[in-house]
Amino acid sequence: MAAADLVARLRSGGPHLSVGILTADLMTLGSELSLLEDAGIGIVHTDVMDGVFCPMLTVGAPFLGAQRTTMLKDAHLMVMAPEDKVEAFVAAGADIIAFHPEGTRHPHRALQVLRKAVNANDPERGIIRGISINPGTPVEAITPLLDEVEFVQILAVNPGWGGQAFIASTETRLAHARELIAASGREILLGVDGGVTRANIARIAGLGVDLIVTGSAIFDGKAAAGNAAFMLSAVRAAPGRA
Repeated sequence: MAAADLVARLRSGGPHLSVGILTADLMTLGSELSLLEDAGIGIVHTDVMDGVFCPMLTVGAPFLGAQRTTMLKDAHLMVMAPEDKVEAFVAAGADIIAFHPEGTRHPHRALQVLRKAVNANDPERGIIRGISINPGTPVEAITPLLDEVEFVQILAVNPGWGGQAFIASTETRLAHARELIAASGREILLGVDGGVTRANIARIAGLGVDLIVTGSAIFDGKAAAGNAAFMLSAVRAAPGRA
């Protein structure tokens, strides 16, 4: 499956949940991954923060490599100089890699590295190349990169920690991103990350996105399996779902 085929798969039957694993019980990582698989989740999301681009310091490529799962691995790189780091995440088995153009003067270099990369899980699958932008970054910043990406991710919170509220202006930013993607004439996934809860998931699922990142709404330390079932049910009931 080439990257284009993977994009087509994720554009159909969506929106899809990409579940952040860092809010899980990492002492029982294998069991937590199995819980997601059993619930029907297809994508596991890892927030990679370097303590420089944003305040938090989290995990690196070895943590992604330690995830033994049939789910797609989605790596969100909130780091400086991503062009120097993306290859390590390819080697660790990432299927989707999104980085921040705010973290580099040369975003095309990172995208060009990824274009030549081979998926470590399945050489036929390809790798989805993505960019993610902060709430304060103009949406137009994605325009010079649309010829080189398969995924655009709009952050609904400022990067650095979980549990923040969904920024209301994200809705208009997503609509603007959809317009720019449509004008590009390319098949590009649109995602939203941050502030997704049980209370707002239904509304967010109706905003025309393909991927929705959620973490603490599922791994709340109480009823992860039930939370996953609830969130999946909400997105499947979204108006206009393909």
